[in-house]
Amino acid sequence: MTTVTARERLIHAAVEAFAEKGFAATTTRDIASRAGMSPAAVYVHHDSKESLLFTVSLDGHRAALGVINRAAASSADPVERLRTMVYDFSLWHADNSRVGRIVQYEYHALTPEHRAEVATLRRSIERTMQDALADGVDQGVLDVTDIPGTAFSLLSLGVDLVRWFEPGGSRSGDELAALHAELAVRMTAVRPKPA
Repeated sequence: MTTVTARERLIHAAVEAFAEKGFAATTTRDIASRAGMSPAAVYVHHDSKESLLFTVSLDGHRAALGVINRAAASSADPVERLRTMVYDFSLWHADNSRVGRIVQYEYHALTPEHRAEVATLRRSIERTMQDALADGVDQGVLDVTDIPGTAFSLLSLGVDLVRWFEPGGSRSGDELAALHAELAVRMTAVRPKPA
């Protein structure tokens, strides 16, 4: 049996409150109530509501970076690597759409120092995708003239899911991730020359 710590209860409550009401409209009292704690208990673990948002954002970005890095190491074949990276990144955003929505759309509410730390993780995610595309170009199997722009666009397929995806909708996260992966390959793979 897994015991949930007070800190984990607070983070989960913050995610629920921020997802439902938005960061600006959420109070520490809302978060404490959802966590089954007193408002004062929030400050034992976090010094502010923004600190909770930063924790959610940092955890979410670290998880997404882990997903993209593991996918990047999954295959030596650049096309299969790209397919896996886009699939896994999109699926993570579908499976974690509430957290993703918060970390993407409440970014502006972070302090400048916290935004800078999160931005470093975002750049690492982009660099992983850029490196995979550059390797595919070097091997002659991907045709990409604008590596930074293409990397950003491919990652946006997954990131944009958080804006509108809801579990139980007309398409599953798996179906959308598979579609994104196929689109990524079709957009970047070298086409065989007609005979």
